[in-house]
Amino acid sequence: MDIAWASRPGDGAFNEDVAASGGGWAFVLDGATAPPGAEEACRHSVRWTVRRLAAELAALLDGVGDEGAPRLPLVSALEEATVRTRAAHGPGCDPDHPDAPATTVAAVRAVPDGLEYLVLADSAVLLPVPGGPPEVLTDDRLDHLPGGRPYSPALVRAMRNAPGGFWVAGSRPEAAREALTGVRPFPAAPDGTPDRRFALLTDGCTRLAERFGHGWDRVWKCLEDEGPRALISWVRSEEIRSEEAHTAPRGKRHDDATALLGRLPDQHLPR
Repeated sequence: MDIAWASRPGDGAFNEDVAASGGGWAFVLDGATAPPGAEEACRHSVRWTVRRLAAELAALLDGVGDEGAPRLPLVSALEEATVRTRAAHGPGCDPDHPDAPATTVAAVRAVPDGLEYLVLADSAVLLPVPGGPPEVLTDDRLDHLPGGRPYSPALVRAMRNAPGGFWVAGSRPEAAREALTGVRPFPAAPDGTPDRRFALLTDGCTRLAERFGHGWDRVWKCLEDEGPRALISWVRSEEIRSEEAHTAPRGKRHDDATALLGRLPDQHLPR
């Protein structure tokens, strides 16, 4: 599979994004910033949780140790990866605590009838559309909590991984079943062959469209023509410009930003 990706840390001490890919699959994870007092919930950092979940998910998608077994659907793989990550915490951690470390997920996998996708929270999957802007698959439930923004920490804590709220991965296996999922057939490229390209973005990159107002067609064109590294440089220049103009949007000045552009293999993989 052809993959190009880039990642750059934001204002935090560590980059809490992770990107991974393998035989016919790829994903990005974006760790949620820990609220004050989160150490009471877990002795592990958000970075540890994101990397551990990524390693478990990658192993399951690659079928490590399961020779000859059918490949797991993305939901099942994420659910099992969460079970394994949860088991790795040990004493001193409370995975059921509302402030336990968590992450977004945007994942794709080749299936016989096209591309399977999974999105949980505000990372995004982009798919090309002939003659138009890309299809953007994202989970916007965090944008629709009661009362409107700005949300209080208490509201976010109460609505996180709760019916009617929003869902994140990391410690609650059932969150995988709340993800937005589906299968998209590959569109036809200009030469009539299936267009198997896709992009995965964390919200440090989606802010180009969602906060700075650039069209998704421009975002896709930058990825296609200049690559993920150029896209992240564009994000940073927009953040600086908005700050200088005193129009900086809500949220972090510079967020961790990860962009992955890929092309799935010509041959379909078995389910």
